[in-house]
Amino acid sequence: MIHKLINSPLFSGMTEDEIQGCLQCSKSEMISYEKDEMIFCQNDEPVKLHVLVDGSVAVCNDTVSGKRSIIAAFDRSGELFGEVFVFLNRKEYDHYAQAVTAAVVLQIPKDFLFHTCGDDCGYHARLISNMLSILAQKAYFLNQKVQILSCSSLRQKIAKILLKNCNPDGKVTLSMNREELADFLNTARPSLSRELMNMQDDGLIRIQKKDIFIIDFDELQNII
Repeated sequence: MIHKLINSPLFSGMTEDEIQGCLQCSKSEMISYEKDEMIFCQNDEPVKLHVLVDGSVAVCNDTVSGKRSIIAAFDRSGELFGEVFVFLNRKEYDHYAQAVTAAVVLQIPKDFLFHTCGDDCGYHARLISNMLSILAQKAYFLNQKVQILSCSSLRQKIAKILLKNCNPDGKVTLSMNREELADFLNTARPSLSRELMNMQDDGLIRIQKKDIFIIDFDELQNII
């Protein structure tokens, strides 16, 4: 499983041997989860840094009515989740993390991230430096989500997220399925599907099974 972490931003600039040494030094563990199994719950104490090794995970909370709202979805090896609460020194999580598919998660003890082992453990300092970079990128992502959710209409929200996740050829690549995207946009899945079909009828996008292609970039830009 170590080879799946080589491209993780947390271990950027480190060899597989250095990653292995880092995990041994920190006494980290790789934990396997079944589909729908909870990785951490609301009110759990954040004492581990979680890194996705395999599978996919969603970080969520529930509304008063019981509807799930997805805060973020992860399906790439090496992605971190729940780390903000570790560095805020909070006593409990505000959200919960759940395995969307069978998943393997690396858990690094919190204490390892607040000190270095000394001059003979250079990869430890590098890991902490990488962590600072990741937190900055996360702050940027959250700012982008705020901008999306502040849009006045569902069409504007959809246009923004499609434009931010499209390839040069117009194909949109999302890490979420339709149900997860609806949760991310705080709308019902039928409403999302209906608006996507309306946008296709208006010549803005083309839907091909599970794929979405942008047809009119200029008009989507005008919407937002």
